[in-house]
Amino acid sequence: MLTNFLRTLQLQQKSAHTIANYRSDIEDFLAFYLTGQTRQEGGEDSVTERKQMMGCFEDWSVIDSEAIRAFLAFRVHQGISARTLARQLSALRSFYDYLLRESVVFKNPAKGVKAPKQPQPLPKSLDVDWTQKLLEQPIESWQDVRDQAVFELLYSAGLRVSECATLDISPGLDELESGWVRVWGKGQKQRLAPVGSKALQAINTWLAVREQYANSDEQAVFVNQRGGRFGVRSIQNSLDKRTLKAGLPTKMSPHRLRHACATHVLESSGDLRAVQEILGHANLSTTQIYTKLDLQHLAQVYDQAHPRAKKK
Repeated sequence: MLTNFLRTLQLQQKSAHTIANYRSDIEDFLAFYLTGQTRQEGGEDSVTERKQMMGCFEDWSVIDSEAIRAFLAFRVHQGISARTLARQLSALRSFYDYLLRESVVFKNPAKGVKAPKQPQPLPKSLDVDWTQKLLEQPIESWQDVRDQAVFELLYSAGLRVSECATLDISPGLDELESGWVRVWGKGQKQRLAPVGSKALQAINTWLAVREQYANSDEQAVFVNQRGGRFGVRSIQNSLDKRTLKAGLPTKMSPHRLRHACATHVLESSGDLRAVQEILGHANLSTTQIYTKLDLQHLAQVYDQAHPRAKKK
């Protein structure tokens, strides 16, 4: 059955890498189910043994959800990453979906099993000095003028790069002089994002020359060399060039500027809910993933703010 399933994946034009992983994942599970341990990579004997094992086993209907949970628990104990475990569970789900279509089984035991929770590492931020170095490079062309406005806005307003790329003249900049841009975030939720004085100056400098480079009917605030919308990938490419120009020893991304905005505001104010509003997060728990106070600053805020912490 496994061979037929893998052949089906080939017909669906799945990559050779995916097919190889699915084969390995299902073999790992079956080895655990039959022997209580996963297969071991080895020489010709282990490969032959594995093929015999797969060829002999046919009663996939006897496997239940508890067996799959036990397999995942065993893999966790082995130190296997959550990402790999999620892929192995996905392979089993897909395999059982195929067996259902072929009427080999009557239920999918993997459907009721939850994938291990994926870790959510904090994005890397920038310290203030590196941020200033990135934003204070010489302006030598109209593209530099545009890029300066883009990078200042990403940092000032904490925008997602997609929000910056989709920003339109109206209604996006209708309240610019009051210090706000109107953006559409995830789920098409609209919000006003704050624009600092440096970003406001950079945007106005760009707007003063934008008409020379934008197509007559183009509504995008930021445009490319063809006069159309300046896209997400192009923003990343421009940021790569600026990072190289600034001599920063790090890989840069627009999201790092967004995260820098959050961490720098939080380090200065300690106001997590204000950062939540700036970033446009629906839940405060999401903001806690993207922001991080260092312990020294947290201790200072506590000493200054808590009535029982103040020293006499």
